Amino acid sequence: MKVAVIGSGGREHAIIKKLKQSKEINAIYAIPGNGGMTEDAILINIPVTDINGICNFAKQEKLDYVVVAPDDPLVAGMVDALNSVGIDCFGPDKKAAIIEGSKVFSKDLMKKYNIPTAAYGVYDNLEEAIEYLRTAPLPTVIKADGLALGKGVIIAETLKEAENAVRSIMEDKVFGASGNKIVIEEFLTGPEVSVLAFSDGKTLVPMVSAMDHKRAKDNDKGLNTGGMGTIAPNPYYTKDVAKICMDEIFIPTIRAMENEGRAFKGCLFFGLMITPNGPKVIEYNCRFGDPETQVVLPLLDSDLFEIMRACTNGTLDKCEVKFKDGAACCVVMASNGYPEKYQSGFPIIVDKDIDATVYFAGAKKDGDKLLSAGGRVLGVSATADTLDAAINKAYKQTEKVNFENAYKRNDIGSRALAALK
Repeated sequence: MKVAVIGSGGREHAIIKKLKQSKEINAIYAIPGNGGMTEDAILINIPVTDINGICNFAKQEKLDYVVVAPDDPLVAGMVDALNSVGIDCFGPDKKAAIIEGSKVFSKDLMKKYNIPTAAYGVYDNLEEAIEYLRTAPLPTVIKADGLALGKGVIIAETLKEAENAVRSIMEDKVFGASGNKIVIEEFLTGPEVSVLAFSDGKTLVPMVSAMDHKRAKDNDKGLNTGGMGTIAPNPYYTKDVAKICMDEIFIPTIRAMENEGRAFKGCLFFGLMITPNGPKVIEYNCRFGDPETQVVLPLLDSDLFEIMRACTNGTLDKCEVKFKDGAACCVVMASNGYPEKYQSGFPIIVDKDIDATVYFAGAKKDGDKLLSAGGRVLGVSATADTLDAAINKAYKQTEKVNFENAYKRNDIGSRALAALK
């Protein structure tokens, strides 16, 4: 079968590498992919948001299946468009992708169906939002309603910071139309957990839990990034917590979407916080997380392609979804200066004897050379019997990857190890 994966990052590379293990697939296309994926997929240079271009290519190449991985094309209706030309997809349709596309929608959904989340208010008027902030407890969390490249959430410690955040989103339009409405919500405390789950609209199967490390620098200092590394499983996500999440969050969310006429098929990402009052939802994403995918999929013991098609066909309850025991760690190697100013265009050298998987995110081909081409350049992922061993292995293997200007955090997984002790 001929399969395409839409997207160009480390998440897509992890999906492609896992799909390659399926005996049913004989060709994989990455649209547009990046230069580091050329050994695993055929690159097709069409932008992820070019719905017509991708539909035309899919028809012309007679693709059997398409995995739509990033948020923008999902929220814009890529799955609907591909379905309309007779091509099956992994990913939610436009009606269901709104669960990530609108923070206001997802918060109102949780409120309506009693799914635990932070208390909140919705504002489309600047003066009313600022008026509310003057009485709001601090710190407070301000979110742009729409997609904002993962940057639309601001935690304000002071009233001045909160007012500036609201003005920049609503008045200066730093996130464009995504900031026409905002959500102001209570600041929650506790360890964060990422849980990705397969769903066919009725059945939901959670994957192994993960812990992301968003801040640029060690000890969770510095600016928020797209993620500097991740580990799985997350030690804070105990069996007891998992049961509460299944009963009070996961199943109610799938049922709520079904009731609203928005049945969710694909990967639903739950960003959770384990608060002193139990687990609560911080955010939903309508797709695989990045870099969580780079530790979750290496632990998957079943055929990813079979699971994806079961999600599309509504047969997930009949499909085996099995994960290996053990643990995984992914250390992201970025361009120094990311997420602000950085230089790229440097040759990437990977030792042939590396004992880890390298997932490329920001790389391009220049003749025979592979060059760095972005903020997050690649992730080095390793699995082992224990979390400690997986972290040590991943870090040891980063020494076998070199490019000028490379930067990494040195403490990925240290919080998780402390929790285990």
